Amino acid sequence: MAALPKLSGPSFPAAAGGAPKSLVILLHGVGSDGNDLIGLAPQWAALLPGAEFVAPHAPYSYDMAPSGHQWFSVADRTPDKILAGVRDTAPIVEAFIDSELERTGLDAGRVALVGFSQGTMMSLYVGPRRRERLAGVLGYSGLLVGPETLADELASKPPILLIHGDSDEVVPVAALHKTVAALAAAEIPARWHICEGLGHGIDQPGLDMGGKFLRDCLA
Repeated sequence: MAALPKLSGPSFPAAAGGAPKSLVILLHGVGSDGNDLIGLAPQWAALLPGAEFVAPHAPYSYDMAPSGHQWFSVADRTPDKILAGVRDTAPIVEAFIDSELERTGLDAGRVALVGFSQGTMMSLYVGPRRRERLAGVLGYSGLLVGPETLADELASKPPILLIHGDSDEVVPVAALHKTVAALAAAEIPARWHICEGLGHGIDQPGLDMGGKFLRDCLA
């Protein structure tokens, strides 16, 4: 069996200095890279002074443009293809989480996943399937892939906050409602918020709400 790709990317140290007391892993969207989401770290550092932030680049080159990375291909957007792509990449994300736990000496309850778009899809797939419950999952502008498989594969129930723009042209806001319903069916605690007038992105109210969620999860 071929070795899994090892992820790497930019990081932002704990604002309080010294060894981190918690870890926030940021998973970017398709066609981007870790340099995109690591920019959130300075905006949350005051709320999370003991947290280190890491933003790995997705393992694959974006196959629909000359630059950027992807967690899985979206050239074929049929549900079966998307689910297969997420399943194939999930062990890579899992291995990265495990390596970060080993590196920092933290346990899973001190680690939160934050995703944007495709990164949210990965976070919502991986988080509830980890036996040791993560501190929380924060997802922007994403959705739950393969909701029909979740109940049978559920291993833990991390708190989840989903934030979505009502004008999202890439992942329509209807996906948020379907995701919330599927999580509720699996009895996973999930909160959600819709940002008025926001497209496929993150606005300041969403940042503020996400930061407070992470603070509470990692308190």
